[in-house]
Amino acid sequence: MKVAGIILAAGSSRRLGRPKQTIVLAGETLLERTLRVALEAGLNPVYIVVSSEQNTNFGLETLPGCTTVLNEAAEEGMASSIRAGVNAAANAGAEAVVIMACDQPAVTSEHLRNLAKGGQEVIASEYAGRRGVPAYFPAQVFQELTTLQGDTGARNLLQKATYLNLPNGELDVDTAEELQRAQTLFE
Repeated sequence: MKVAGIILAAGSSRRLGRPKQTIVLAGETLLERTLRVALEAGLNPVYIVVSSEQNTNFGLETLPGCTTVLNEAAEEGMASSIRAGVNAAANAGAEAVVIMACDQPAVTSEHLRNLAKGGQEVIASEYAGRRGVPAYFPAQVFQELTTLQGDTGARNLLQKATYLNLPNGELDVDTAEELQRAQTLFE
């Protein structure tokens, strides 16, 4: 089964005050780390969704193994990035996608491989009592993903999904405090 990876990296990092995609953790940027884990998991192809202004700021041309997808509607929020990534994957013939955020350092290639075994059902990651990304979506829900609006992402689809536990998955680098916790855990 052809399972594509979609890395959501179009956020503006307002709460952190600087682009989280370029923060170095254990010798690699968060974006490089996320891409590496996706490739190690066997996701292929891997799409990195960025806003048009970020496209020149992240050095994406030097990251092997990925395709950049420009999200011209990034100001709308996460749903616009999901739509852009899913459309790119569907156009390339993907049978399923794993959607990831670029700021979750606890994600491992093993976790992604287990998600990608989802077959015909949606599978979420579970952490801190909730379900979220990374998450696996088979092609039969692509239409639903491409109609999402706003900044809530695929939350409604994930609430009723099967899930896999992701230790420390609640850690996403949105604030200076979360960055410090990530440095403590992963450096």
